Amino acid sequence: MAESPKLTLTVITSDPGGYVGQTSSLPGVIDCAKERLFNAREKGVIIDFHVLRCGSEISLVITHKGGRASREIFTLAVNTSSACLAEAVQLQLCPPEARPGSPEGKAPERGPDIVEMEFDERASEPIIIFIASRAGAGTWNLPLYKIFADPFNTAGLVIDPVMFKGFSFKVIDMNDNTHITLSSPGDIHTLLGLAGITSRYAITSVHRNHDGEGAAAVSTAMLDGKGELVLSGYNPVSIVRCQEGFPSAGEAIEPFTVPYLTRGWLRNRHLGPLMPVPFYEANLARFDGPMRIISAGFQVSSGRLIGPNDMFDDPCFDETRRTAGRIAEYMRRHGPFEPHLLPAKKSSDDYRPPQLEAVRERFAK
Repeated sequence: MAESPKLTLTVITSDPGGYVGQTSSLPGVIDCAKERLFNAREKGVIIDFHVLRCGSEISLVITHKGGRASREIFTLAVNTSSACLAEAVQLQLCPPEARPGSPEGKAPERGPDIVEMEFDERASEPIIIFIASRAGAGTWNLPLYKIFADPFNTAGLVIDPVMFKGFSFKVIDMNDNTHITLSSPGDIHTLLGLAGITSRYAITSVHRNHDGEGAAAVSTAMLDGKGELVLSGYNPVSIVRCQEGFPSAGEAIEPFTVPYLTRGWLRNRHLGPLMPVPFYEANLARFDGPMRIISAGFQVSSGRLIGPNDMFDDPCFDETRRTAGRIAEYMRRHGPFEPHLLPAKKSSDDYRPPQLEAVRERFAK
């Protein structure tokens, strides 16, 4: 593998099988991933790794010098995910075919979701990795806007001479796979006009206007059966760099003090609150939810991942979690009615009740 002069941070997320149902994952499955990545580190394929879990999804955090879209790293990702799936099948865990959004218990063959950042490591390189479970790709639009464009959230946009010049946002249209780059503060109203339509548009990356340096990246792509990258709307993960010309760690987690509504929950067909939780509470039980998010802070040191620090394991988020619980209770009282149930055109698979076909001929004009 040809080495890149920059460090590459790759996060690979898959759902090999849940325990119980889609609530969590067994340690044996996680250990399978750790063993594969440990061997890759011993062989020098990667520099360092860590395995994180949110719900039944497992995320592999990897540092390496292979550059973005490295075939060797992608092969490692697919092989590791396949090994975890084989372990889950042996344990007869909830299969990936029960993945939210798969009608009639069948999901199209899909590989792991990928997000990558390539950068020159600073003297101090703090990063935060946000992992959400049961949520869609547009989940990050609101917090990324607040982190990198809202001075009421990020005071550094006013008082830091580098951040004062603003950030640029790459936004993808998930309907036709086109993208546009918008710069704040000049394009801020256009950015809000697109990013607010989370069912169609997703912020995929953020760069600093001062020098074009990467500030954040979002997983909107997955590996298909051939190991090629294709558009994805599942298992959203985001990477945010912090401090020294970027928002502070505290500014990066501040948007999540509001449990804002997002698409996902059971079978990716419901609207509900995104609940920030510590690692040990990332278990989606009530109605397979509501959506959880964890926040793992690392110091990157010569490619090594020092951490993680559980950023949401803070009593200041207790009230946020209580509010999320109250919102979840209110939304659940709607049962199978909108807006708790997403409109068909907003659902990940354009869902229609299976009973509809049986009675279609009874409709009269």
